[in-house]
Amino acid sequence: MFSTDPRGRRGASSESAVSRESAGSRHMRVGDRQDTATRLLASAARKSYDPLVEIDWEAPIPEGLYGMTPEWCSLYGTELWDRMTEDQRITLTQHEAASIAGAGIWFEMILMQMLLRDIYSHDPSTPHVQFALTEIADECRHSTMFARSAQRLGIPSYRPKTWILQYARLFKATASGSLAYGGTLFVEEILDMMQRDFMKDERVQPIIRTVSKIHVVEEARHIKFAREETVRRVRDLSRGKRAYQRLVLGVSAYLVVTCLVNEQVYAAAGLDVEEAKRAVRNNEHYHRMIREGSRKTIEFLDECGLIGGPSKVLLRRAHII
Repeated sequence: MFSTDPRGRRGASSESAVSRESAGSRHMRVGDRQDTATRLLASAARKSYDPLVEIDWEAPIPEGLYGMTPEWCSLYGTELWDRMTEDQRITLTQHEAASIAGAGIWFEMILMQMLLRDIYSHDPSTPHVQFALTEIADECRHSTMFARSAQRLGIPSYRPKTWILQYARLFKATASGSLAYGGTLFVEEILDMMQRDFMKDERVQPIIRTVSKIHVVEEARHIKFAREETVRRVRDLSRGKRAYQRLVLGVSAYLVVTCLVNEQVYAAAGLDVEEAKRAVRNNEHYHRMIREGSRKTIEFLDECGLIGGPSKVLLRRAHII
């Protein structure tokens, strides 16, 4: 069985970087597509996990441990957090971890469909297509792992609001190229930063630490794949298509980040939902954590010329920049 107790910053880019448009992306170096995929396939062969087999899902759930690093909790640092009992804090962090996992499942389903559409007409004998299929298999396991971890903690499934699910249907059915690959980075990289903290934090439930470790290890390959494909696909965008992708990326990033924490987690912890939402809106600590979690993605997409225009209003409202 896989152990359930694993052991073991420059600011956002300036407006001048955005104004370079495609110049930055043309100078960003990426490897040959098939060579990169070959290396990623070799990495997957060396280090991949089946969480349904390798995690001890029957291990006892210890009392008194958080569901996530408390500093990542949306209420941490607020006067409301200070008033909460320790039991409420533990309950809230467990429900927030489950909510974040639910958002991860939602977007992994979107990603899998976009990947399948992208490789549909490509030669399946190529390493590029084979790694894309490998990533889809990884994402299937990750989604099951996230769902089962919440279930094991006795927490209900949290999902985005219905109107957001409907918007996402349009996005997953039409997004392609740099829009599809760039959009996935907002989820992949912010989860990666969170989970690097979760997996090392002995205050966190062992099952969450193990889930986080597995996801971090395997997601590193997915991030490499998405970043290189974004660079390749953005190079020949027209000015109009680039502006369109900036806008859609901004809307998508806003929805993803604001969907991480379902408002019902506050009720689960015995809090007044409206009071909690007000506290989150004014929580500068949480806003800084979101900006830090998004920093690498923003810097990268800025270099690609995919940050700018009206979408920056939404990125600021979501505290991404």
